[in-house]
Amino acid sequence: MKILVYSKNLLLNLRNKLNKERLMVKKTMYQKICALKRQGLGKAEITSRLNLDIKTVNKYYNMTEKEFREYQKSLLIKEKIFNHFEEDILEVYESNDFNKLNMCAVYDFLEEKHGKLPGTEKSLRNYINFLISASKLDLKSNIRIYSKVPELPFGKQMQADFGEYTCRSSLKLYIFASILSASRYKYVVFQNRPFKTMDVILHFLDCFDYFGGVPEELVIDQDKLMVVSENRGDIILTKDFRYFVEEMDIKLYVCRKADPESKGKVENLVGYAKNNFCATRDFTDTETANTSVLEWLKRRANGKISQATKQVPAIVIDEERKHLREIRNSIFRKDSLADREERTVDDKCYLSLSSCSYMLPLKYRNKKVEIYATKQKLFVFDILTGKEIVEYDISLIPGKKISKREFKRDKEKTATELKQGVVNLFGLENWKTFVSTNFKVFPRYVRDQCIDAKKHFSRGDIDEIILDKALEFCIENKTPSFANLNDTYKYYKRMHEESIKEIDVNERIKDFYGTEHKTKKQINVKRRNYTIYKSILKNRRAG
Repeated sequence: MKILVYSKNLLLNLRNKLNKERLMVKKTMYQKICALKRQGLGKAEITSRLNLDIKTVNKYYNMTEKEFREYQKSLLIKEKIFNHFEEDILEVYESNDFNKLNMCAVYDFLEEKHGKLPGTEKSLRNYINFLISASKLDLKSNIRIYSKVPELPFGKQMQADFGEYTCRSSLKLYIFASILSASRYKYVVFQNRPFKTMDVILHFLDCFDYFGGVPEELVIDQDKLMVVSENRGDIILTKDFRYFVEEMDIKLYVCRKADPESKGKVENLVGYAKNNFCATRDFTDTETANTSVLEWLKRRANGKISQATKQVPAIVIDEERKHLREIRNSIFRKDSLADREERTVDDKCYLSLSSCSYMLPLKYRNKKVEIYATKQKLFVFDILTGKEIVEYDISLIPGKKISKREFKRDKEKTATELKQGVVNLFGLENWKTFVSTNFKVFPRYVRDQCIDAKKHFSRGDIDEIILDKALEFCIENKTPSFANLNDTYKYYKRMHEESIKEIDVNERIKDFYGTEHKTKKQINVKRRNYTIYKSILKNRRAG
């Protein structure tokens, strides 16, 4: 059955071909007869010179051009098997505003209306092409007129796109390609699995490294890895890609759907990588493919004269690099060792960056760590294990100290060990009573209270007599926090120091006069009964 259908299609194609050739022969013959006629030759001379039958010359000798065209149309119509369906075909296209239609849809419409058709879809396509050439059907054309895009300045634009290629070994290569529009400097890399957004971002960063800087504008299409949707110019990017674009401070030009010409340079590069590089090579792993493609880029893609610019991209890139912006650190590269810096944490457990101080856990005091700073973030890593210690938002306020509450706690010890360490600071009974009360009142803040206790009372200059008075006062007044105890202790200590100063002054005066001398002389005032004053006032009023 398949052989019969194939033979039938072959015969139809052959017939169409013969018809076209026959029409061309008749047209050529008509043109020759008309040319000789204009030279003044008669029918007999034309018959002899062209070696034609006299009947054929008679037929065309007096035929006008209009008559000849009508004659051509009549010949074509006679050979068409879909002549009976012309009215229906024109009606279908008219109902669809004469837009181009899928041939399967037109064929199905005719088959549903008339049953089995005399020809195939290809025959129908040929007949519709005949209707167009005979000016019976005029379809709307969306032909775009292109003009050469003016060359862009250095550093202005980079185009990027993706592709796929299957090697003879069945290894499927997923292609990332990019090109600088001015110098035509190219970059291509492969991976063995479909792209994810993070893969795309890392390839862009590697691409910037290869180019030696960041361009002003990036041209991409509406790939779902980067663009969620586009509504009349309102571009919605994926979360990670939006952060990347803001981080790199790069402009985006997102092509419209079905508009690949906007990034024709990189489209050509993808095809060039497939047809020139991949087609003549076979790979079993992406590592080998990437090593080989870098050599190919250096030797051919960037090392040969570009047909568009008539210059060698590997030479022109030196000039374009002067106009590219400096590559910034990216949050998406924080795990890479390449751009980390070593810093030493100070004795207060802070490290400095751009006039600001950032706190680290206590165990990193006076030790070295690694930092990685982007425009918005600071990441700190353990220099031995490489693990991330902390992440901070970069402060825009010079001189600010930034810390995290958990770093002020001693996490290396358990709560029981911290409690016991505080209890053992002093042997005073009031101290043990105060500490026990403190732990009962603040069960959720045991670590914080222990840190306060060690901060205020682990020094060697604590006077236990004054501390005992302060403890007694806090216990009686039910103020069991170590912050209150510290304030009370400072008050009693200040009072003690003032009393010592007063005693010291009295001792100096005594030594000066040789006898005991009081700092204040006692003055005796005579006291009278208030009735005396009352009588005096009374006499004055009477006088």
